Amino acid sequence: MCNTCGCNPNHSHAHAHDHPAPRKKITIEQDILSKNNSLAKTNRALFKKHQIFALNLVSSPGSGKTALLEKTLRELSAKTRFAVIEGDQQTDNDAQRIAKTGVPVHQINTGAGCHLDAHGIAHALDHFDLKNLDVLFIENVGNLVCPATFDLGEHHKVAVLSVTEGEDKPLKYPTMFENSDVMLLNKIDLLPYLDFDVKKCKEFAKRVNPKIKIFEISVKTGAGMSTWYEWLAQEAREI
Repeated sequence: MCNTCGCNPNHSHAHAHDHPAPRKKITIEQDILSKNNSLAKTNRALFKKHQIFALNLVSSPGSGKTALLEKTLRELSAKTRFAVIEGDQQTDNDAQRIAKTGVPVHQINTGAGCHLDAHGIAHALDHFDLKNLDVLFIENVGNLVCPATFDLGEHHKVAVLSVTEGEDKPLKYPTMFENSDVMLLNKIDLLPYLDFDVKKCKEFAKRVNPKIKIFEISVKTGAGMSTWYEWLAQEAREI
């Protein structure tokens, strides 16, 4: 019996011990990312041309990304021109929620895909009047793995982590937090009812990414939201 694949060494099939080299898989991944990165550069140039500040919101499902957007849009859209791209595998539920704020929104359904890519974002931009847009929010598919390595042309990735998920998420999914410039620690209103160590969570995030900015917020109560708004306004002014 072969220790590698469990096949019978006396079996007559010639392919029994032909195992594909891992190098082939790495090459395919590099090709995919290379094409995506090229398209992301095009998106980035378009954002620069129209002076649009673009943010890529990433998180696990249920962290509160859509609720965060709803509150942000309702409180800031009087002075800032927003648009939102919603990414989900199926349904337009979140897009319908955003539409109720009066902000332009476009839905991308990825089907079996677990992340948005630069190509999809480029097509979604055709649905907006870029000359009348200040800030673009991209709400990525709920997933802490796949979206981490796909550049969409955004200025920053913003990771939303809720206190219901466990403080070790930055260590379990380091690539996502390493590639994010901001972490919004959401649902802090629930801390009295949970065994969640905020200090450890922030320490873990800083261990993965020493430069990451961390804001403790509660979308429900509004706690800490002013710090998020201040950062958003400051960064948008500086593009």
